[in-house]
Amino acid sequence: MRIGLDVMGGDFAPVATIDGAILAAKELSRDDKIVLIGKEAVIHSILLERGCDVSVFDIVDATDVIEMGEHPTKALARKPDSSISVGFGMLKHKKIEAFASAGNSGAMLVGSIFSVNTIQGIARPCTSAIVPQENGGTSLLVDVGTNPDAKPDVFYQLGLIGSIYAENVFHVKNPRVALLNIGHEEEKGNLTTQSAYHLMKDSKDFNFIGNIEGRDILRNNADVIVCDGFTGNIILKLVESFYNILEKRSLMDDYVSRLNYENYGGTPILGVNGAVIMGHGISNDIAVKNMVLLGRDVYKAKVASKIKHALLNLNGGFIVE
Repeated sequence: MRIGLDVMGGDFAPVATIDGAILAAKELSRDDKIVLIGKEAVIHSILLERGCDVSVFDIVDATDVIEMGEHPTKALARKPDSSISVGFGMLKHKKIEAFASAGNSGAMLVGSIFSVNTIQGIARPCTSAIVPQENGGTSLLVDVGTNPDAKPDVFYQLGLIGSIYAENVFHVKNPRVALLNIGHEEEKGNLTTQSAYHLMKDSKDFNFIGNIEGRDILRNNADVIVCDGFTGNIILKLVESFYNILEKRSLMDDYVSRLNYENYGGTPILGVNGAVIMGHGISNDIAVKNMVLLGRDVYKAKVASKIKHALLNLNGGFIVE
């Protein structure tokens, strides 16, 4: 397969992205190839500085860059030669099988919707984060920023999407799906979470186990934790700051080290017809490497096609035409 990487995206690009690509190339099979998308002269120069064989990669010239603070829709329209625009063009025309970037997250979301399109029946695409559990396992937190004002039917689909992802990427059989709330009781929460609970509780489309509280997030009480993007993003940033504080205080152990975002690389944009990976803006070479490898895993797990198949066979869900 061919994995496109936006070389110009991220706070430490292009050096960190190219260094990450070099690391990822060492872990990919012979059948996999990384396509570096960005300013060709810059890419060649850094690869030569690293003493890397240029032929290891395919290089596609993209003369422009969408900056972090730019309006995503306007930037995509005004900068067709940007690395993100070129990457999505290649994904749309199947010149690459996956596309990854640590650049402008809004442009990545908008670009994915307008290039490979949202899967029919998905109300809103979403993003997720891996949450390491104290017993050594992992959970999926969904959503982490894409849907800050999710409605009850969106919560239902987040549960379905998260369950499919956990089963096919984490290889968890019959994943336990929980709704993040302020109490375990059915009537707890605001009107949105109460309504979401009633939609999810009798689901035959995934294994809903009820509400969990914030204290349960790291305790292996669920394989998929569903929340609105506003709450999920706060949790994600809190965990990142928690890790940074412990690292500065040299209070590290095997579990704490698993809180480091670098280990996971990024998040797939779930609910679109393709493998699109969005990385953290502060990604270093390790994070970029893992972002590329995640793109490979998401594509080979056929996550998008399995979400599409699940929507066609819903037993109690909600399809948005």
